[in-house]
Amino acid sequence: MELEDLTQTSLSRRITGSSRTLGQLLRHVGDARNDTPEENPNPNPNHHHHVLELSEPSPLANGNRPLPFVLSFSNLTYSVKTRRKLKLPSLFRRKNPNPSPNPLAAASDPGEPAGKLSRTKTLLDDISGEARDGEILAVLGASGSGKSTLIDALADRISKESLKGTVTLNGEILESRLLKVISAYVMQDDLLYPMLTVEETLMFSAEFRLPRTLSRTKKKARVQALIDQLGLRSAARTIIGDEGHRGVSGGERRRVSIGIDIIHDPIILFLDEPTSGLDSTSAYMVVKVLQLIAQSGSIVIMSVHQPSYRILSLLDRLIFLSRGQTVYSGPPSRLPLFFSEFGHPIPENENRTEFALDLIRELEGSSGGTKDLVEFHRSWQSRKLPRSTDQDPTGLSLKDAISASISRGKLVLSAASGGGDTGPSSDMATFANPIWVEMAVLARRSFMNSRRLPELFAVRLGAVLVTGFILATIFWQLDNSPRGIQERVGFFAFAMSTTFYTCAEALPIFLQERYIFMRETAYNAYRRSSYVLSNALVSIPSQIFLSIAFAAETFWAVGLAGGVSGFVFYFFTMLSSFWAGSSFVTFLSGVVAHVTLGYTVVVATLAYFLLFSGFFINRDRIPLYWIWFHYASLVKYPYEGVLQNEFDDRNKCFVTGSQIFDNSPLGNIPDSLKATLLKAMGQSLGINLTSSTCVTTGTDILKQQGVTDLSKWNCLLVLVAWGFFFRILFYFSLLLGSKNKRR
Repeated sequence: MELEDLTQTSLSRRITGSSRTLGQLLRHVGDARNDTPEENPNPNPNHHHHVLELSEPSPLANGNRPLPFVLSFSNLTYSVKTRRKLKLPSLFRRKNPNPSPNPLAAASDPGEPAGKLSRTKTLLDDISGEARDGEILAVLGASGSGKSTLIDALADRISKESLKGTVTLNGEILESRLLKVISAYVMQDDLLYPMLTVEETLMFSAEFRLPRTLSRTKKKARVQALIDQLGLRSAARTIIGDEGHRGVSGGERRRVSIGIDIIHDPIILFLDEPTSGLDSTSAYMVVKVLQLIAQSGSIVIMSVHQPSYRILSLLDRLIFLSRGQTVYSGPPSRLPLFFSEFGHPIPENENRTEFALDLIRELEGSSGGTKDLVEFHRSWQSRKLPRSTDQDPTGLSLKDAISASISRGKLVLSAASGGGDTGPSSDMATFANPIWVEMAVLARRSFMNSRRLPELFAVRLGAVLVTGFILATIFWQLDNSPRGIQERVGFFAFAMSTTFYTCAEALPIFLQERYIFMRETAYNAYRRSSYVLSNALVSIPSQIFLSIAFAAETFWAVGLAGGVSGFVFYFFTMLSSFWAGSSFVTFLSGVVAHVTLGYTVVVATLAYFLLFSGFFINRDRIPLYWIWFHYASLVKYPYEGVLQNEFDDRNKCFVTGSQIFDNSPLGNIPDSLKATLLKAMGQSLGINLTSSTCVTTGTDILKQQGVTDLSKWNCLLVLVAWGFFFRILFYFSLLLGSKNKRR
């Protein structure tokens, strides 16, 4: 039924003579529905959009079709260096009856120099071809043939230093900045937020990709039309789902992945094996959608492993690769003629692509490889398919051609803010929206996803409450005796370090979003800085709630000093600790790519922070070569801050004369004997020392603990500054670690 609906929808979109751009189709949604915010604030998701019925006169019916685009690539060559595996010495392996005198030579290939520990592997070898708008170019080949590498090369996902050859659009070299603006790349894996519905996922993509000058109502209408085009109407209100939550089917997920990248109607669409892992019906539906996208005026380039007969009928151009070399390039209809002239005719009832791929595999396993087929293809190309010298089919510059297409409804973008650039991309903004709009959309998406996974916050809150309850009951109403002072210091050290350990839950959050982030930022959906800032802002409400819960649960139960003002500082210290700890763990998540390794680094680093905080050893007793770690310790600053909040009162007595014997062998002697000893000690010191004389004030305790270099408010400010510092490091880790390009 789903396939039938999609087929009917696709047939209704066909235009005789010329095709509309997707932008022109979607532009009429508002006209057909009068979708002003006042008249229709909540569009009906089940409404069949008038735009999809093409009985109305076409604005392009007069033959004024969108300007054609031709993406040409020539002599693309890409090589990488791989390390050789050295064989183990004879002591650890079975002896070779014909040993080589040189172990390096034994590890080398016969054709390689004996002394080299690495070899060069060519992934693309002189690949040339072209793709046109309105057509689908499919790259085929066995695993390891170079399909994904070629897609990456065309999509500017290989560094220019490594890739040789040229890629042009309408005869002009494609700049990286321009390509990101006018194209989209759909990865092989469906990287989506599992708890968002199909409609919400596409709506967030619209808010990222479409300019803010387009009203929200227009964006909603555009999303609804795209849902119809993708055949996702029945699944519009269904969540994407994951292993633990049932959601849409695999084919629907793939179409959603395509939809989020075509919401702005790009001129060029790259797809890496969009049919991988799908059944034949779902794969056909996906390619059928791609055909409709191509017919709307886009260049569609995709890699595919082994297309079925029905999928083959939807493809316009094919490139077969074998170990990085082209063995066939041309339309599917010429496959029988090509292989017939090569001496391997395709049987009548056999799938052409399956026969071709099987023959290529067979040749790859032979002694001569595919060398004969590659050479035959080159000669056959020159005889049967001479290359056109007309590199610019429009007669316009690339800048003018793109501008003309935009004026016809193709490629919905914001205008550039200006500048001295006069290239093709000078009139197009790199990003569709300003940074504050991106931050707002990112924050709203994060809140929505978190709200549907309340167990994550509930577990963290439960951990904080359980820890607070245990601490409150163990350290219940501590007194001001020497033993009570020692217990207060221990409480502060454990409480502060526990705060940082509970921040470790932030580690898997970005690790789960890493590839979604890379996909969205690779083609300028939003800025990396917007993600960093929104990530920080979104974390603050939960940190405030956790800080209030922990502070209220422990402050009065333990009997801490300071009253209301002391509680306020204690709360802000907890909040700053959560902020700094969350920032530190978030930074690590941008550096470490694996959860297990990340947790190991977090736990070990926080243990070192506690060790050098000043609780186990005072600052003045830490060796000079480790003192830097003391000041780098995140636990040092909240620990010293709450100590000062508790003991920074020179008028408050914590140890009297009779209490100096506590925690010593003289602690159990009679009070009368203590008084005699105190009197004798006073006479020796020349002071009046009695049982009630104050011996140690709060200031003395701080000096004993080595807390003298910073005030409590400075400790708080330094802790907050550490949080900002790690957020900045997180930004640079994203900037340097998410280039999304091969070297």
